[in-house]
Amino acid sequence: MEPESDVLVRIGTERNGQGRVTKNGYGVLHLPWLVNEHPDWPRMIEREVADIAAAIRAAHGVPLKYLIWAGMGGSAEDKAFYQAAGLLKGGVRVYLLDSTDPAKLRAILDHIQKIDKQPLTKALRKCLIVGMAMGMTSYEPVVNLEKLDGLYRKLKISNQSNFVYMTLPDSVLDRFASKRGFRRVPLQPDGGNTTAGRHSGPLTRGSLYPLALNGCKLDSWLQATTLSSGEVQAALRLAGFLDANVRAGRDKLTLFLPKKWAAGAVWTKQDFEESLGKSDELGIKIAIQEKLKLANYRPSKEETQDRCFLVVNVAGEQNPDSAKVGVLRRAGYPLAVLKLSGEAAVARYMQFIHYVVFGLGYLWKMNFVTQPSVELYKSIAARVHGQALNRGGIEKTPAWERLADSPLRLKWRGGLTVNLAALQKLGLIRDDDLRAEHGNAAAVYAAALDRLVRQEIVRYGELTYFGDSRYHRPGIQLRRALDSSADRVFRSRLKIPADVYEGPAMNHSYHEMIIGHGGALSTIVICDEQDTFKKLDYSPDYHRAQWLATVLALLERGRPVIPLTIRDLSENSRAALREFFSEVAKRLPPGGR
Repeated sequence: MEPESDVLVRIGTERNGQGRVTKNGYGVLHLPWLVNEHPDWPRMIEREVADIAAAIRAAHGVPLKYLIWAGMGGSAEDKAFYQAAGLLKGGVRVYLLDSTDPAKLRAILDHIQKIDKQPLTKALRKCLIVGMAMGMTSYEPVVNLEKLDGLYRKLKISNQSNFVYMTLPDSVLDRFASKRGFRRVPLQPDGGNTTAGRHSGPLTRGSLYPLALNGCKLDSWLQATTLSSGEVQAALRLAGFLDANVRAGRDKLTLFLPKKWAAGAVWTKQDFEESLGKSDELGIKIAIQEKLKLANYRPSKEETQDRCFLVVNVAGEQNPDSAKVGVLRRAGYPLAVLKLSGEAAVARYMQFIHYVVFGLGYLWKMNFVTQPSVELYKSIAARVHGQALNRGGIEKTPAWERLADSPLRLKWRGGLTVNLAALQKLGLIRDDDLRAEHGNAAAVYAAALDRLVRQEIVRYGELTYFGDSRYHRPGIQLRRALDSSADRVFRSRLKIPADVYEGPAMNHSYHEMIIGHGGALSTIVICDEQDTFKKLDYSPDYHRAQWLATVLALLERGRPVIPLTIRDLSENSRAALREFFSEVAKRLPPGGR
């Protein structure tokens, strides 16, 4: 294949340094076309998961009850979508192990033990652990699989029937898992490897196994992914609508989904931003987790109004408030409404969004299957972690020491610190910013943010917590504090969107946009006191290396980043965080630029 011969080759394949095509990335469109040619696929997947469950029963004399999915970003977000939409309630409880924070694995195991009402030695026999990585260098699933494998060995439980993995041949995960004799299954039903991680839903085994284990009607699911020509044309029209708005400066797509589909917003955001976040000139920011509130948007006729809107209505679901949507339309905001009905609407929606992303990639002549900025972060994390191992801890690495010793590491009450060294290195903070209220941390943060927004260097915010906010209750509470802070500072005060999520899952989900396209002020949060899972000899060193690598990757690309640390996950620390951002908001002029 010659990349210069056709635009479709250029935008949908991976190439090496010599320009030769090394991977076809069109599996995301190809697999649905194969569905009608392979009516046996639903039964094939059902047999496979039945065989896995039977192997666990044969080995341990117990049924399969728990599925622990070790994967990041695109290898996990589809399952989060299905879970929230009520598709995984058929009997096998699904846990997403999408972090190297030891607290996440501990919380999962504690929950399994609690609901099973059995000690771990018995409950683990009922678990299926799946490792999934669609990148050659993804190391996070290896970290977690190694700890879980060690736990089975420590408890003297035979585990060959309990571990399965999906990945690319000769990847880091493949080399690790094959040495331990874990069962490898091909990601795609056709045996190919032509899908990126974010494209694995709705039609790879990574998506189909959890659904099949919970009794989903796979015949209807697979058929729903085969869009009609009219549906494909509707997706391409939506791509045209978005392209026209982006070129007119309205490059913030604000997405509203049905209530039960809320987790699908992150999946959608990832599909757009990881696929299309590569260019300084063209990009589309997906704003999610917002209430439909006109007071938070700039007037539709104002020159700085930079939003367009997509509302998704699904038959039988609690959809976005139609009265508010009507007000939005009458106020003159650019608005598209997608209406879906029928069985397996989630599958149809996912495939529809894939076509929209492809359409924008075609219009922008942009490769929609690669993720160069994600690879940057992963390479830095590997380097920092290697230094930490050689020097006896992450605190002894040069990059960590530079951050810790910086004179621009400003203290706030309750043990919170804000580090402005990266902004100084990028030339994005001024002496008068630093002198605000005699160096008051909230005043300095507010002064820098206000100026960067007025200069249009910053067009949205990011608040990312490096720690578990899915299962660990204190982490969930911290996430809520960040959500309220994002509302107070960015959405209400400055009238700009804000991303709030968990790292490093975010790095595999939509960090491509933040690094590649830019426009964000990233505040990357971590606790000074980190959980250590001593029973598994699971330290937080790699997790902390990922936090540091995120800061360094943003800095390397010239993106504004502020490392923020809190003492721990206590209520005192959460209160300090809320108070800090409340004070920032008070110092910002209403309405932003």
